[in-house]
Amino acid sequence: MILFGNLLLADDSGKCHIEVGTVRVADGMIDEVNLGDRPKHFDHGGPTSLIAPGFIDAHCHLPQFDLIGAHGMPLLRWLSDVTFPSEMKWADVDYARSMTRRVIDQLLSVGTTGIATYATVHHESARAAIEEVSASGLRGVVGQVLMDREAPPALCLPAQQLLDEAAALQREFPSGNRVAAAITPRFAISCSEPLLSGAGAIAAETGATIQTHLAETVQECERVSELFGGTPYVDVYRQCGLLTERSLLGHGIHLHPADRDGLRRSESTVVHCPTANTFLRSGAMSRDAMIQSGVKLAVGSDVGAGYERSMVRVARAMIEAASSLGPRFPSTAEAWYAITAGNADSLGWTDAGRIAVGASADLLVINPTVSWLGGAADPLSMLMFAWDDRWLKTTLLAR
Repeated sequence: MILFGNLLLADDSGKCHIEVGTVRVADGMIDEVNLGDRPKHFDHGGPTSLIAPGFIDAHCHLPQFDLIGAHGMPLLRWLSDVTFPSEMKWADVDYARSMTRRVIDQLLSVGTTGIATYATVHHESARAAIEEVSASGLRGVVGQVLMDREAPPALCLPAQQLLDEAAALQREFPSGNRVAAAITPRFAISCSEPLLSGAGAIAAETGATIQTHLAETVQECERVSELFGGTPYVDVYRQCGLLTERSLLGHGIHLHPADRDGLRRSESTVVHCPTANTFLRSGAMSRDAMIQSGVKLAVGSDVGAGYERSMVRVARAMIEAASSLGPRFPSTAEAWYAITAGNADSLGWTDAGRIAVGASADLLVINPTVSWLGGAADPLSMLMFAWDDRWLKTTLLAR
């Protein structure tokens, strides 16, 4: 299969640029990239098409796609009044499987081909979600949520049961698979110390991705301090073995310099969720402070607090959030990189998120209806700020 058009290519500098060329795909892999080439025959694309790597969402919640738009509540109330009732429905495995299929369709419709995502506490439903994601051809890490307190009784399970179930999913869907199980304690409020420490031990033994939430709201941080005897939030995770180079920490808004230094030393990644932060009025993460501190960053939709499924619009929100805080903000070239190669690298997917020989052929063919070539001062900026999901014409998955 030959794709021809304007290729979205990743630079070593953490930016994307475009070059005309062709991509040859065979057996689910990119086996040839020719720049400046216009073939006599091609299967997809055209002279005004953008050929892009599939977009990657580093933080979302499968059970929450049906509750997008529940506005007006702070985080902890939103969890108790909206999220937890929705997640209780996943006690029905058939419901969870059906919903996962619906979510997959939504993700593919906006060009998302890779995800780091949360299921619920329900073991069989989490397994069903992993199976459905795997069958779809998406790439991902999917976690059974671990919670043993500070939530409705139906969602609080014994710590040892949860740890045994998490370990079982690691044996069945190990790290390195195209779809793998993640170790997923929801956040420190909903997890006892034995549960957090047990989760860290499983991740250390298996090399699994860890995903959780960190410092999303002031009220959350205060409650963590109460529950853990005044220990700083970041130190709670560090002491439990949850800060590693494979850790994805959602939000990271309310952090002190010492917190950011600890995250830098652990090589953990903070996943910036700009639309969710705005929606729940949690605050604005200082991307510049994170970068100046040397903290690794990714970006996620955080559906359903996040109201945008499209990672292009989430990337645009990342630019807007940073520009509202000061003079330093990411360029669109950096934003395109963030939702492709940047997020892939954060997840340890060295063969994803980029158009390169040997990479998985998770590719998008996009036909913009704006005059983005020739006349535009910055073609990539025009595409991002004028983005329309209807431009997406073909999605290829390596499977």
